[in-house]
Amino acid sequence: MNFPIMPPQASEFAPKYDAIFWATSGLTVIFTAMVAILIVILAGKYKRGSKADRSNPSSHNTTLEMLLMGVPTVLGMIIFVWSAVLFIEARTMPKNAQEIFVIGKRWMWHAQHMNGVRENNEITVPLGKPVKLTMISQDVVHAMYLPDFRAQYHVVPGRYTQLHFTATKPGTYKMFCNIHCGTQHSEMVGYVHVLPQAEFDAWMANGGNRYLKTNLTMAEAGKQIWDDKGCGNCHQTLDNERAPSVVGIYGSTRKLTDGTTVEANEDYLRESILRPWNKLTTGYERTMQAYEGVLSEEQVLNLIAYMKSLGQGGTSPDKGIYQQPVKTGRDFPVGRKDPVDIANERASGGASQAHDLRNNP
Repeated sequence: MNFPIMPPQASEFAPKYDAIFWATSGLTVIFTAMVAILIVILAGKYKRGSKADRSNPSSHNTTLEMLLMGVPTVLGMIIFVWSAVLFIEARTMPKNAQEIFVIGKRWMWHAQHMNGVRENNEITVPLGKPVKLTMISQDVVHAMYLPDFRAQYHVVPGRYTQLHFTATKPGTYKMFCNIHCGTQHSEMVGYVHVLPQAEFDAWMANGGNRYLKTNLTMAEAGKQIWDDKGCGNCHQTLDNERAPSVVGIYGSTRKLTDGTTVEANEDYLRESILRPWNKLTTGYERTMQAYEGVLSEEQVLNLIAYMKSLGQGGTSPDKGIYQQPVKTGRDFPVGRKDPVDIANERASGGASQAHDLRNNP
């Protein structure tokens, strides 16, 4: 009869987690048993009517008191340090991790790899390589729970959270939502597929076996959204009077109109896309349209990936210096499409299908 007490250990972190789990469980059982046994013995010895000698009761026992205070204190500190080390390891994201973006929504998981491969209720990862999940919710609070990897973290609306693991055994493992999120919460179940590197590379090269081989990367999909929304009309290669450039914006330090500074990380870029008036760069006014309710979380992730692909920068100037863009022979700024080209592109075969795929993933 196969009835395992614990899920399989399928990640590097799992044995470490299980070790402290069994240590704390063992200590709990030992001290509980000691207390229970002493209660039974002393209750029997000193019960009413017993012949126990009560003529010279002891007021204290220094050795026993030091033992009862010292041993639990030492054990408690050991468990504290041990668990703190594991917590720091679990919440420190590895720098060389393969990043996968995950959107939780009632009642499914949507995952997207950096090369554009998408999965629904499945995440495919390579064996033996660190993987980082960057997660956000499209509606209510969820929790990504991978019991075989001993990994769990909240997935909340309005901000990105992260979770990492390194799979050590090939196979298919369960993926759950571990916070009640509505009537079909129990059905929000998926799978993590762990493949050897060669199989994973072949799976990636084939577009995940589920999509056309012409998949766009996240940055390429972001570039499409950038062009469709006309973002380049204001955000050009160099800072100008209408808007700052996004070339090298990721990782830069932005000086805001209220005098504070902020690092241009994923959360800042998301806020600047959805609610640009909340954190205005010094020298600019409330002229940009807010895209909250216009763009989906997936589209925002793709736009951020595109801006990250433009490089990283340093500190933004107090005011953008406007420079006239270089013109092409047809007198259109570099990087901006001719209206005739745009019309032809939209009328071409397959354009409507591409539009549906972008807006209804």
